[in-house]
Amino acid sequence: MIAMYCRSHHGDNARTAALCSECAELQSYALRRLETCRVKERKPTCAKCTVHCYAPVMRQRVRAVMRFAGPRMTYRHPIMALWHLLDGLRSSPTLPRAKAPEDHPNV
Repeated sequence: MIAMYCRSHHGDNARTAALCSECAELQSYALRRLETCRVKERKPTCAKCTVHCYAPVMRQRVRAVMRFAGPRMTYRHPIMALWHLLDGLRSSPTLPRAKAPEDHPNV
């Protein structure tokens, strides 16, 4: 999806598979966050997830990419689009809350 967005919005690299530096940074960030995701395989689509992995600025950038590339996925990669729709039907897992430290009483 990032490659589709980059080719359309940053047309300098339309003939190569390389991403521009801005999109490469976004892709690297997204992959790092997915590697450390707390819900991993149980993860629904990001829009339905209760755990927000991305910083607000990066979340806005990813949202812009998804808004552009999402509708185009049905034509360019229909099987991937179908899997994404099925992931959207998953319920969001609930994670246990972190316990408060015992030596710090709640005030």
